[in-house]
Amino acid sequence: MTTFVDRVELYAAAGSGGHGCASVHREKFKPLGGPDGGNGGRGGDVILVVDQSVTTLLDYHHSPHRKATNGQPGAGDNRSGKDGQDLVLPVPDGTVVFDKQGNVLADMVGQGTTFIAGQGGRGGLGNAALASARRKAPGFALLGVPGESRDVVMELKTVADVALVGYPSAGKSSLISVLSAAKPKIADYPFTTLVPNLGVVTAGSTVYTIADVPGLIPGASQGKGLGLEFLRHVERCSVLVHVLDTATLESDRDPVSDLDVIEEELRQYGGLDDRPRIVVLNKIDIPDGQDLADMIRPELEDRGYQVFEVSAIAHTGLKELSFALAGIIAEARAAKPVEEATRIVIRPKAVDDAGFTVVQEEDGLFRVRGEKPERWVRQTDFSNDEAVGYLADRLNRLGVEEALMKAGARGGNGVAIGPEDNAVVFDWEPTMMAGAEMLGRRGEDHRLEAPRPAEQRRRDRDAERDESQREYDEFDPF
Repeated sequence: MTTFVDRVELYAAAGSGGHGCASVHREKFKPLGGPDGGNGGRGGDVILVVDQSVTTLLDYHHSPHRKATNGQPGAGDNRSGKDGQDLVLPVPDGTVVFDKQGNVLADMVGQGTTFIAGQGGRGGLGNAALASARRKAPGFALLGVPGESRDVVMELKTVADVALVGYPSAGKSSLISVLSAAKPKIADYPFTTLVPNLGVVTAGSTVYTIADVPGLIPGASQGKGLGLEFLRHVERCSVLVHVLDTATLESDRDPVSDLDVIEEELRQYGGLDDRPRIVVLNKIDIPDGQDLADMIRPELEDRGYQVFEVSAIAHTGLKELSFALAGIIAEARAAKPVEEATRIVIRPKAVDDAGFTVVQEEDGLFRVRGEKPERWVRQTDFSNDEAVGYLADRLNRLGVEEALMKAGARGGNGVAIGPEDNAVVFDWEPTMMAGAEMLGRRGEDHRLEAPRPAEQRRRDRDAERDESQREYDEFDPF
């Protein structure tokens, strides 16, 4: 059964915004008290959060489809809909988020780091919010915006100070089990370690983490064995430790050639040339192992390596190794620049940025793209003429119609607003008088007009009574 997963595809769907409400306030002796439709609630976001207690992406391997809740629609009496609940997904420290094209979206390191994988849709405005001096009684409301749906790839790169690398069965798991409290699986056959193991080591005042990376073989950087899957776990380390087997039973191998092979694989993988290296000659408790270690140690030191002879079984040389690693890690931490406070980068729009583009495609269709026009289209109820007129007003004020005319659009040309897979297409009729002028004085219900003065009402009643009397006198048979 799979217990460790370090790469998954996540299908994140944020919640959609709730629809606004079109309602008119009614009460006794005041049947038409004005618009009182509430706004729709915001859809919930899908948020990734680094949680130190999470060490694998296994949950998302079994359940890759995650969706936040939708916002509730508005209601009458100015009642706004309830916002959708955000969906918070814990991920391990060191998770890197990519899009489907392989572009890095977020590198999540540090407890509490967050990334919004899916943005919830905004709620639609109710007719109370749409009312204005010109539009006193809107008979429509805006629809909620659908939530963002995005497919992302998450990869886990272990955050460790030390990475143990070497051939299978070189003793890496045994070494991490005696240096720390980690309890990895240990056996006398290759590829016993199928997942990275992580342990915490205390050496004096320095506390650091150490990772046991599954065994590498020639061709690991091209996908052979397990190397390609787990080489990413050494990318964040401060120091690489080559664990060499001085008691190997394979006649075609020796510690020096093993070191050369692993170094070549690390070179081909790339990005690790600047990491300090330490060589650990393991299994010196075996007589032949000690003899071989004494033989090759001078050659390794001539290459510039710091060499330690250890035995994970006999616990020989472990203290010297742990304190040497602590010293290197302390220097690496001191050399890191002081982290600056988070800066907000403001990128103002260009002065000539209209907020949308108009492009004529090969088939003659004019396509309008832009955040505002596309959102406005999604919020429009096309079964309501008044809502369509309101959309026309907004597009006209934004300058879409003028831009279409400059792009060469003529009456009857097809115009699409939005992407190819989700666009609203219509035949364009050019007019600079859009919306309210085309559909009349929408949203101005005469029944909601202010009452006339009492004197005027008395005069109107007298006039109506006199008119009724004249009509009666004309038809009186006597």
